[in-house]
This record gives sequence, C-alpha cells and structure tokens, in this order.
Amino acid sequence: MSSHVLTAVAWPYANGPRHIGHVSGIGVPSDVFSRYQRMVGNRVLMVSGSDEHGTPILVQAEKEGLTPQQTADKYHRVISEDLRGLGVTYDLYTRTTTGNHADVVQQIFLALHRNGYVVPRTTTGAISPSTGRTLPDRYVEGTCPICGYDGARGDQCDNCGNQLDAADLINPRSRINGEVPRFVETEHLFLDLPAFTESLGKWLSTKTGWRPNVLNFTRNLVDDMRPRPITRDLDWGVTIPLDGWRDQGLKKFYVWFDAVIGYFSASVEWARRTGDADAWKAWWNDPDAEHVYFMGKDNITFHAQIWPALLLGHNGHGDHGGEPGPYGVLDLPTEIASSEFLTMSGSKFSTSRGTVIYLHDFLREFGADSLRYFISAAGPETQDVDFTWDEFVRRVNFELANEWGNLVNRSISMAHKNNGGVPAPTRPAAADAELLAVSKAAFDTVGAHVARSRFRAGLAEAMKVVSAANRYLSDQEPWKLKDDPERRDAVLHTALQVVQDANTLLTPFLPHSAQQVHEALGGTGVWAAQPELQDVPDLDVPGRVNPILTGDYTREQARWGSTPIEVGRPLAKPNPIFKKLDPELGETGPDWAPIAK
Repeated sequence: MSSHVLTAVAWPYANGPRHIGHVSGIGVPSDVFSRYQRMVGNRVLMVSGSDEHGTPILVQAEKEGLTPQQTADKYHRVISEDLRGLGVTYDLYTRTTTGNHADVVQQIFLALHRNGYVVPRTTTGAISPSTGRTLPDRYVEGTCPICGYDGARGDQCDNCGNQLDAADLINPRSRINGEVPRFVETEHLFLDLPAFTESLGKWLSTKTGWRPNVLNFTRNLVDDMRPRPITRDLDWGVTIPLDGWRDQGLKKFYVWFDAVIGYFSASVEWARRTGDADAWKAWWNDPDAEHVYFMGKDNITFHAQIWPALLLGHNGHGDHGGEPGPYGVLDLPTEIASSEFLTMSGSKFSTSRGTVIYLHDFLREFGADSLRYFISAAGPETQDVDFTWDEFVRRVNFELANEWGNLVNRSISMAHKNNGGVPAPTRPAAADAELLAVSKAAFDTVGAHVARSRFRAGLAEAMKVVSAANRYLSDQEPWKLKDDPERRDAVLHTALQVVQDANTLLTPFLPHSAQQVHEALGGTGVWAAQPELQDVPDLDVPGRVNPILTGDYTREQARWGSTPIEVGRPLAKPNPIFKKLDPELGETGPDWAPIAK
C-alpha cells in the first residue's frame, strides 16, 4: 500500500542567484529522497518556492535600481531555471508573492489570533541612521551577550542557539553598511511561544530518531522560549488582516512568519492547479502521512520549534487549547533532515564575502550529475564539509568515470561487439549467482538508508555493487573467452544485469546519466523524469504570470527493485557516460572560480 510523503524544501531568498552551498543542504538531498520515494510507489508531494519578502529583497532592489517586485521576478526565474537544470523534481516550486500564499498566511494568522497565541507588544526596533529604514534582526550583527560569539545575529546566535533581541547585542552593527543602528520603540504582534512550552516540549520529546545535529540543537529550544515578533516595520510583505493594522503601510508580516507557512500554501496552490482544491488534505490532514523537511542547520529553529508551534496554534493544540482553524488539524513534521554547511577553505559559502561558486556556472561546465554525486557522496550531511576542486576532480575521475562509467561502457561494448544485443545466460556459474545476489540485496540496504535521509551511506552501498561488478569482469575476463562463447555470453549477461540494477540504485542520485544508461541498455521512453519550467497565470491576481517548476513524474519507468534484463534487446556501441576532468583543474579551479593563491 502506498503512503503519502510530503517533501518540504527550504525556500531560498530571491535576492540573487543560488550557489552550490545552497543546494548541498536542500536541492540535492531532497530530490534524492523524493525520487526514491516515488520509485518505491509512494505518493510524493514535493513543494517549495522562492522567498520574496523582507529586507534582503529591498536591499538588492536598491542596489540594482529595481522595484522589490522586479527584483523578485528576476531572481525567482533565475533560481527556477537553475533548479530545473539540477533536476529537482518539484511538484510545485512557486513563490511567496502569489495571491494564494497571501491568503493562506492570513488565514493561518487569524486562527492563531482567535486561539489567543498572538499578543501585541511594544518593543525596540533597529533603524538605519543613514536611510531611516528598519533593520530586521537578521541584518544586525554583534557579539552575543550569552556566549561572547562575535557574529551573532539580532534574532539568534548560531553559536549557542539562544534567541536574542538586536538591542541585546554587544557592539551592534548593520550587516548592510556597518553603521551602528539607532533603536526606537515600536508596536508589533508576537507569537506567544511560551504558550507552547508544554505542548511543543511533549512533541519534541517523541523525536528520538532525528539526526544528531538536529536533536542536540532542539533539546534546549523549550528551556528559554520567549515571545517572537511576527510583524515588522516594512512596506514589502503580506498585509496584516486586523483592524488597526491592515491600513498601516509600514507594518507587514515578518518574512520568517510567512515563509514557513509556504510549505502549506504551496500544497494548497498545487491542489488548486490540479483541479481538485482539496487534494492537499491527503498529505496534511492524515496523521499517517510522512512530512520530511530539508534545510541547512541555520534553519533548524524555524522548523523544529517555530513552524510546529504555528501548526499547534492553528490546530488549537497549544498549552491553552483552542479550536482548529479553517484547514482542520494539520500534520506536524515527521523528520527534520538538516544538513551542515558546505564551505570553501573553511568559510561558509557567501555571495557578499566572495566565497561563492554559482550553481548556473557549475551546471554549465560540469553538468548536474557530477555535482549531485559530490554532494551525495561527500556533502555536509552531518558535519561541515570543505569543497575543494581537487576532491571534486578525484571523485569524478576515479568514481564516476573509472568505476561507474567504465563498467557501463565495457559491458555494453563487449555485448554489442560479440552479440549485437543482450546475450542469454547459456552457461551460468557460481560467480554469476554470487554477484547477482549482491546486486539484488543492495536494494534493501540502499533503500533503508535513503528512506532515513542517510544519503552518503546509501550511495556508498550502491557503489559497492559497481565495484563488485568491476572485480567480477576482471576475474572472469570475458574478452579471453572467444573459444567458449556460451560462458562468455553468461558473463556478459550477468554484467549487463548488474549494470541495469546499479543504474536503478543510482537513479535517485544521478537521474540524468541514469536516463543515458537506460538508453544505452536499449531502453526507450522516460526512465527518470525531469522537472519543467512553466509560465502560468496567478490563481488570484488577474494579469499576473508566475514561473513555476512542476512535472508529470507518473510517466517515468524507474521502479525500485531488480527486473530481468531482456535477452535479445539490441545494443549499440555506447558513448562515454562521464568524461574525465583535467587533473590541473584540481590545482587551479575553473577561470570563473579560481583557487586563490
């Protein structure tokens, strides 16, 4: 029986093109997971979109001489095109400036407000002295008053994990221009997080199977919960639907509040676009549905604490109860698959600091699967990982080209040359059965790892099958069996069967080359489907057109498990699946991202 699986992927800011550090924590892991879940027959809903509100958009718009909407339009398309190139199979990649998103955010807020989980407070806000513009907490940096870390943000310290106020920072400064902010009193609406201490703590105590980095971070979340602002002094964002607030042009929802609701609003939009407006309920109102969230470690707080609190409040399940909101009882996260940081020379990838490798440059020169392989095999799954060109070249040349690519090429080439197609296993031997047993057993092993978001372990097990097949060919030496064609055919049949099995095992990780291998094995049609970028009308704003990523993934043939390869299927001479990279690249880097000397 198939299960409903929601893959919820963190929303990237639409204030510039994305770099490979972004997709190491969200794009690649989430797609490997989703492709596997579809292959085993589960009903997957993979959603995300561009985060288009807040100060980062305003700052970038000012730099480029554009309006905030023009800036969001520009970079939403850039990001969508890059994610399409990477092969991330979203059912819907949308944006937070849609009419649908604004309506859902307002409905969730009103439910929280009716249930008493929203409180007004006068607080201190940071103002830029040179522009008079409000500085959101995340754009104020300074020294943490608790642990002394220099680089804490105005909303939290990433070093000790404590929630902060910008005014509490020692030596606060603006991230935009370095000036010392001016602090003024202002009224805002706050999420009453202390009103979830018992309910949230009880829920978190059940999540014993989460990744260690997430568990270690969340253990302290409920110990010091304070009200958190959900509105900001901005003119760019979702309007607050309350009397006395909706007409204030400089009061909008804080970007973090509307962004996390995006997982649900995207699901609602997807359902509306299918023609069945209630289709989202199978994923959100069913306690048996699985919800897996993918993000970087700097987003753990929002997904393990704040988003669950919003859901509990909407559902009327906070510490002082309430009634379910208009969407019924919504499911909370099942798993928080948070990755650590991909770094360069020990520094976090950062556009502003110049430590950056843009995704579109990488895809243009090296293709998607080489990056997908590197991130899956050596990415920051449970600890920070430093990206080096030397390690990238080594893995492409020795693992993808020498191991996997060479196995595919020589197996198909020999069968093409000697038989013109897939030969029959006319005289099998014990060595054949041993390799086939290893290949078939890998589906359970690899699948168990990927289902738990252990992608490095899953890929390593898949590559063990590739290594075993290469050893088998070296031991059996079919090129020396011209005088024993029956035995030669059995060896080649076994090799081709394992190539087909290994290709299936690698499909979630390497979908583009998996399609090539499928065709090299004589297969036709779509083996591994790819997302499509479509321009569609906004569902609620007349005349507005939005680019979205979506796709029909039901037509792909890839299924998890070993299927017998068809004897007699014609085979053509194959082309190399992976080309080796110049070793010098590991020492210099490409001209668009050279290694600093």
